Amino acid sequence: MRRRDERGSTIPLIVGLAAVLLMGVALVVNASSAYLQRQALDTLADGAALRGADLGAAGVYGEGLDVERLLQEKGAVEKVVVAYLQSIGADRTYPGLEVDARVNVVDRSVTVTLSAPVDLPMRIPGSPTKPVVGASSTAAVTVQGN
Repeated sequence: MRRRDERGSTIPLIVGLAAVLLMGVALVVNASSAYLQRQALDTLADGAALRGADLGAAGVYGEGLDVERLLQEKGAVEKVVVAYLQSIGADRTYPGLEVDARVNVVDRSVTVTLSAPVDLPMRIPGSPTKPVVGASSTAAVTVQGN
């Protein structure tokens, strides 16, 4: 009876397993980085939406507030939102930041949508080179009766 030769190299198996493990680590690191940037954009969108909605309530402490004064103008809201983001340095922190501010006249709300490219810390073959993450927030000003 002949004995089979069971000699061989485990190096290909180890290299393959290491490659799969490294890609898994890269995926987790990149996903975490994208999540953290989305959370930061979410915070910026919250602040910008509140600032834009607050535009409609300007002067309420001295002059009171009636329903007509709650109407926000789209152009004015966009200017306030952009000025707010520039004042906190969002354009320097997130190069390529895109801003979309929308005013809903019916419910007197302001919705701000932000998107920016993510610089991923690790490169995975076949993944997008410049993925984009985004966040949006809505704020509204309402009149409450006495």
